[in-house]
Amino acid sequence: MSTLKVDGIRSNSATSDAITLASDGTCTANITNRSNRNLIINGAMQVAQRGTSSTSNGYHTVDRWLNDFGGVDETATQAQVDVASGTTPYTLGFRKSLKWTNGNQTSGAGAGDYIGFSQKIEAQDIANSGWNYTSASSYVTLSFWIKSSVAQNFYGYLHAQDGTAQNYPFETGSLSADTWTKITKVIPGNSNLTFDNDNGVGLQLQLWAFIGTTYTGTVTLNQWAAFASGTRTPNNTSTWYTTNDATLEITGVQLEVGSFSSDFQFKSFAEELALCQRYYQRLTCVEAGQRYAMGHQTHSGTAQILIPLVTTMRTRPTALETSGTATDYAVARTSTWEVCNAVPTFYIANPESVTIQTTQTQASLSTGIAVQLRANATGFFLGFSAEL
Repeated sequence: MSTLKVDGIRSNSATSDAITLASDGTCTANITNRSNRNLIINGAMQVAQRGTSSTSNGYHTVDRWLNDFGGVDETATQAQVDVASGTTPYTLGFRKSLKWTNGNQTSGAGAGDYIGFSQKIEAQDIANSGWNYTSASSYVTLSFWIKSSVAQNFYGYLHAQDGTAQNYPFETGSLSADTWTKITKVIPGNSNLTFDNDNGVGLQLQLWAFIGTTYTGTVTLNQWAAFASGTRTPNNTSTWYTTNDATLEITGVQLEVGSFSSDFQFKSFAEELALCQRYYQRLTCVEAGQRYAMGHQTHSGTAQILIPLVTTMRTRPTALETSGTATDYAVARTSTWEVCNAVPTFYIANPESVTIQTTQTQASLSTGIAVQLRANATGFFLGFSAEL
């Protein structure tokens, strides 16, 4: 076996070495891949603060992934599920996936029907990603693992929303039934793209299980074009949509700057959760008697409670999600506490904290005193959203 002895390795056109080798056998590499190279949050589907199964539109299961459907006879179920042991995604380290189970679409594939999911990315994350997005010779690469119980082709697109909206439609190609397949799409920049350096929507990744002819038509795949609502993708195959209990699973979603698909950037659960909490946070009571936060009695029977958020959110929440009943909540001062006569309501917020308001029937707590929000039961939650 021959040995190649060099001091460094560089491209023909480079002015410095990409890899420098030392006499002690060690080397130094000039690596430009960022440690936070994946622009998708929760691409391994680890975090599901809201729950693990839902049939509702919107954000309800796996964090950052929006369930989107319309015109259906029976809603599909969206769920966080385990990746089966022994499958290729499992052996690569993926343990969770996002799965749709189709309902019974008795009237067939209607023109206005659709079932899909998406993730929206902040414009500032694209603007500061290192992608020279107005250049056709600068690329981002999308990759993901997908499995369908029905053998067919599926469509999706990248949707750039700032400036004049642009679409980049793509297809998975024909998938074999019940077989995990890795999809990779290398996507060039385009002179018509623009991204504001702000916290609004910049880029949206959309994947469709089915989308009807109201939204489809003659479309050139793998090419940027001005967005048109009636020609988002080519006409869809309806086999999956008209098959009762058909399933579609996805995991390992990565969008990164560059012209190749690198290994998936795994993060610890704590890291992924913190990224998700920029968009949604939930405080769940795990024990009766638990104290949530401090506030003050504004007047007899009413208190305002300041809840610090665990991380700065994208923007200030404008509403409060609650569960449970009025008597699950109480306002307390030392050993004296008053049960609420309504669930807490939203009062005011900024990206770092939320103030909620409570009402109590009793009047034993004096105006102006410091109080705590107390749990009278377990399992209920307070939720705060700053989703795109």
